[in-house]
Amino acid sequence: MLPNFDDFLLSLQTNNYSPETVYNYERDLRVFDQFLTESGTSFEQTDKQTIARYKAYLTSRDRKTAIRLTEQEKLLVSRSINRMLSALRSYLKYLIDMDKEVPVPPEAVKLIKTERKHPQVAELADLVRLIEAPSKLETDKLVALRNRTMLEILFSTGMRISELCSLNRSQIDDSGKIFIMGKGKKQRFVYLTDRAMEYLNRYLSVRKDAYPALFIPYSPKTAKNPRKRISTNYLQEKIKKYREKLKINVPTSAHSLRHGFATYLAEEGASPAAIQILLGHESLDTTTRYVHASDRFAQDTHRKFHPLAEPED
Repeated sequence: MLPNFDDFLLSLQTNNYSPETVYNYERDLRVFDQFLTESGTSFEQTDKQTIARYKAYLTSRDRKTAIRLTEQEKLLVSRSINRMLSALRSYLKYLIDMDKEVPVPPEAVKLIKTERKHPQVAELADLVRLIEAPSKLETDKLVALRNRTMLEILFSTGMRISELCSLNRSQIDDSGKIFIMGKGKKQRFVYLTDRAMEYLNRYLSVRKDAYPALFIPYSPKTAKNPRKRISTNYLQEKIKKYREKLKINVPTSAHSLRHGFATYLAEEGASPAAIQILLGHESLDTTTRYVHASDRFAQDTHRKFHPLAEPED
């Protein structure tokens, strides 16, 4: 076990990191601990060459990355690798802050170069089909209304799926303004469209309980557990099934609705600074990387503004 590992996790908790973030740090550092065990290297023997081998380990197919350390077959993307390396750097910085000896300085753990993929955002018409899918594909009317409302709110506000699933009724006022405690404990407001507000009112009108959670499962267990709420895994799986049944070929998830929200606001001329506030990004650079204009929009812009767009007479 890594030295002072539990103390590091406790420091994250006492510094008001979310339980999900603490879990992620624990999971990622256990990967490094497992790597040291497999390679017969103690933490005190770790050097720059060890870090280089660890990077190679993370890019291999036979690494063990889950908290139960089951073998994974899929290759990690560069962003996932960098997340694990960042967790190791944070752990080393903590040890230094606590006046503990570290075998390598945090700056020796350098991140890898990330790939720049061509952005994929489904056409607006396909996103609308996806949002409307529960009304057509769910046989249970209550489930259909609840799931439709969740998708309407996701696209209306651009909020993260974790933010949606953690919503309470009290966070929404009569005007459709929602108070969000987002990633990194950052607070912001997001706003419902009239269309999303209409579906939310329909959904709340059929709720016969007083549970604070905005979205709850419909099952016998729920009646005995007022803290129960819809999980992010449930909604992600539903979106996947809707997309497959609708034959939408662009990979589309709950996060895609957030991308689409930002992209189509930008195409309508919304200010990047305003989109930054709505998304809850700390840096405008993050927003500009996040807002992906569609190929069609880029093509229309090229035709409209290129100085030699007109043919010769």
